[in-house]
Amino acid sequence: MKVTRDVILDLIPLVLAGEASADSRALVDEHLAGDPELAERVRLLGAEGFAPIPATDLPPDLELKSLRRTRRLIGLLRWLFGLGVALTAVSLGMRIEFEQGRMTAFHFLVAEHPLGFGIPLAAGLGLLAAYYTLRRRLRAAAP
Repeated sequence: MKVTRDVILDLIPLVLAGEASADSRALVDEHLAGDPELAERVRLLGAEGFAPIPATDLPPDLELKSLRRTRRLIGLLRWLFGLGVALTAVSLGMRIEFEQGRMTAFHFLVAEHPLGFGIPLAAGLGLLAAYYTLRRRLRAAAP
């Protein structure tokens, strides 16, 4: 089977990046031996910085560490949101009074008991603020 020049042109970026298999490199080298014009173009591309990029030495457990960190952050986000909503909802308890089928009074309990309901309200709002801050920071860091 004859390999066309288009196939070789498709393989050249992989060969220059160092990602092609040995068979693909041999196929490209064989074709370039018979096509001096294309061989010169490939040589110029290699000289312009399209040479193979050396592999980086990443630790073998990097993906596992990233997965564990992501799970921890998602768990933290869940707890921040859940506790923030729960404390805020409890703190916004209210008392409604009715007389003869009509509502006569409506009070948030935080107004009558500021210490007992104000502290959980402040904590709940703080947890929600931490949740949204962390979520925004994580979204901004994503590519």
